Formats: sequence, structure tokens, C-alpha cells
Amino acid sequence: MSNLILKEWEVIIMVYKNCCDVDFELIYQCFNEGFSDYIVKFDLPLEAFRKSFFGPEGNELKHSFIAIENKRPIGLVLGGIKDYQGIKTMRCGAFCIVPDYRGKGIADELFYLHKEKAISEGCSQMMLENIIGNDRALNFYKKHGYEKVYELQYFRLEDFSKLKGLYNKNGYEIKPIEFSELEKARDLMGDVHINWQNDFTYIEKSEGQYNYGTFENGRLVGILSINEYGRINLIWVDKKYRGQRIGSALLSNAIEMLNLTKLGTSFPNNHTLYGFYKKLGFEKEKIAQYEMYLTL
Repeated sequence: MSNLILKEWEVIIMVYKNCCDVDFELIYQCFNEGFSDYIVKFDLPLEAFRKSFFGPEGNELKHSFIAIENKRPIGLVLGGIKDYQGIKTMRCGAFCIVPDYRGKGIADELFYLHKEKAISEGCSQMMLENIIGNDRALNFYKKHGYEKVYELQYFRLEDFSKLKGLYNKNGYEIKPIEFSELEKARDLMGDVHINWQNDFTYIEKSEGQYNYGTFENGRLVGILSINEYGRINLIWVDKKYRGQRIGSALLSNAIEMLNLTKLGTSFPNNHTLYGFYKKLGFEKEKIAQYEMYLTL
């Protein structure tokens, strides 16, 4: 798709391309320029960008589009598709326009291509995360039919005094487990909503991930998935076993086994998790996000 614009003697050629059809360096350049004034600062080398955004994040070149003016990349939307909690979903993993080109309809055209791709692939919904405070983006997504559904909050802990030594004091067995065993807990969790970046598919594709289970007589009653830097992706305890410090013991075990100095986590609208982390002394980060959805 292309537009030809004549300005006196200057010819401006605007094209919109699928990301499969351009050099990856153009995608990387556009990402860096488009997010140069973003609330969160990105400083990723090219291969780290590729590894993250086209790895666990789930974006794929065939589901992503780029806007180019006279060979300069000026707008980008990254997309990824998966069955997310039972629904085929297109997620927007990144959406940016180079600052000088905002307000010119480029974002609208990229959004149209992104949505049409979702429809053609048989998706039933689209979703994304938008940082609270980024009102320009929020209003854009609302204009195109997105609605706020969940609020995704971030927490951290550096004082481990309430967790020290708990891993071997409650009488349950804690041991490392394979991802396949972790995944079995999905059916036991019911309809608990897990955000995209903590979901089982994300965990499976992530490097440096450690999974632990708590067992009673061979029965799995609690799980923890955490990475080598202390980021908690998933923690869950069977309802019948809550209140026995199983979750705390799992974290205590991970701190000991991985020699961690801090913990961090994020989760959407879950009062049980909020109370659990609050009791342990976790502090809320300043940044939060809306999970937004568009039904197709």
C-alpha cells in the first residue's frame, strides 16, 4: 500500500509494509525513534530487542506492520497471536510513531492494518497494555473501540525479613519442577486472569526461568515461576491449602536457591494476591498499566 504526495518540487512516497518485507534493522530503528520520548526508556541492543519482542512477548513479523516515508521508517505496530485464556487473541506488543510524524493519520492506517490482520486470522479479540498517564495513546485506543478492563500493577520487595528461613518450616516438600508439571496447574486455577506477560506461553519461551512446586503426599498444592533476577511470573496455592504460608515458603525457597537480592512482580486486579504481597511488605511501583480489549 502506498500514497504519493506532491509538494511543489518534492515527491514524498509513503508506504505501509508487512514487517516480513523489510530489513529488521528498519524495525529496530523505528522502535527506537518512536519510543524516544516514551515514559519508560528503552535501551536495548538490536539482538536484545529481537530476542525479547519476538521471543516471549509473542510478536511475529507476519503480524506486524511498518510505515516508511522516503525510505525512513516512521511508524510501527507489532502484533502477536495466541489462544489467550481460551480465546484467539491478537495482542499489540508495541505501537509507535516517530514524534515529528504524529497527528498525520499514520497511526490510524497502521491500526487498520493491524485490525484487518487480526480479523483475517480469525481472532475474536484484540488486546494491549497502555501505561497509565499516556493519555494520548489511551484516547487513540478508545477512539478505535478499545475499553479498559484490568489495571496491571507492579510491586517490588528488597527486605526479605518476613521470608527468611520459611522454605523449610511448614512441613511441605518444595522441589524444582519442569514446565510441563507447572502447566498442569492451569486447570486447577479455574478462571483466574493472568496477564499476557505472566501467562504460561510467556513463561515457556522465557530464558532463565525457574519453576518450583509444593507437594503434599505427591500432590501438587502450590507453584511458583520466577526468573533468575527475581521477577515473579506466577504464584498460586490451592484454595484448600491457603493460610499455611505455602506461597511465602515458595518465595523463601527461591531466594535461597537463586541467591536473590530483590523480588518484583505484576498482576491485574487480584485482591487475594494484593493482600498476600502487602503482608510480605511489597511496595507498589509508580508505573501501572491498563489492560485494554477490543472485541471483534
